[in-house]
Amino acid sequence: MKVTLEYRGDQEYTSSNEYGNQVDIDMFTEDKKAQSPMQLLLSATVACAAVDIVSMTKKKRKSLTGFIGQATGERREQHPRKFTKIHIHYTFTSPDLTDEEAEKIVALAVNKYCSVAASLDPDIALTHGHTIERP
Repeated sequence: MKVTLEYRGDQEYTSSNEYGNQVDIDMFTEDKKAQSPMQLLLSATVACAAVDIVSMTKKKRKSLTGFIGQATGERREQHPRKFTKIHIHYTFTSPDLTDEEAEKIVALAVNKYCSVAASLDPDIALTHGHTIERP
């Protein structure tokens, strides 16, 4: 696995992987055009577990007509301004998924299968939750 970071301008970069896929990154606080590295870390964490959540839901033969993941993070005030808490919340839209099934699926995905979450500093309080909406 390899990524290459290219300078585009003050506080603006483009990251490319070996397949040519690109992600714009910026550190601007005003006129924000892309996610910051810390926002990308939240995005990677919520997306990593989401892949397994959707797969496990479908393996249980449950209908999934919508799915949204959201991650929020709290950071230290002093440098390095690392995350101290991350909370991931998933919203399922499903007519037949039970609350118990969703809880088990989310817990397995976040705590066991997500490589990004497993790569985070163990001092970060990582929590998760879910909501089920009926269509």
